[in-house]
Amino acid sequence: MKLVIATRNKHKLEEIRAIFTVPGLEIVSAFDYPDIPEVEEDGDTFEANAIKKALEIARATGCPALADDSGLEVEALDNRPGVYSARYAGEPCDHARNNAKLLEELAGQSDRRARFRCVIALALPDGQTRTVSGSVEGHIAPAPRGAQGFGYDPLFIPEGHTRTFAELGNDIKHTISHRGRALRKAMTAWSTIFVPTDMS
Repeated sequence: MKLVIATRNKHKLEEIRAIFTVPGLEIVSAFDYPDIPEVEEDGDTFEANAIKKALEIARATGCPALADDSGLEVEALDNRPGVYSARYAGEPCDHARNNAKLLEELAGQSDRRARFRCVIALALPDGQTRTVSGSVEGHIAPAPRGAQGFGYDPLFIPEGHTRTFAELGNDIKHTISHRGRALRKAMTAWSTIFVPTDMS
């Protein structure tokens, strides 16, 4: 069975492929369908954006499609940047500028609590959709630390740890991250879709 990952974000694709390991499932991505247009992420919620991306890619390819929408919610900023996490500092997406803007907005704030949230949507070519979600609590470091990961990883310290995601590395991050948790839920919840039960 073929599953299309509805993203052209190489970092996100690498994470999904590393975590979402289902025997017999061929994972391809939007990179394998260069003629498919970019899906505009104009939803007000992570769920709306994930469903829209998955549906459009499933209909365009005729294959089941999986899409992720995720972001950082910061308590002191009324849960910003939220759905605008990737383009917080404007277009095009620039991780360094996003991190710099976040630190600037948190200057002088004692409350640095934050969470990463992720919604994974699965869409079938006939229009059926379903979602799962995952989150991880933590706080924002005073300055970027670490060289691994991407996005806000150099600033986010997950609960129970003293190092940022960018310092912890992928093995630990994938175990506790919002995306890792959502993907493991998806593998369990949708197992009969990806690996149909043998009725013989």
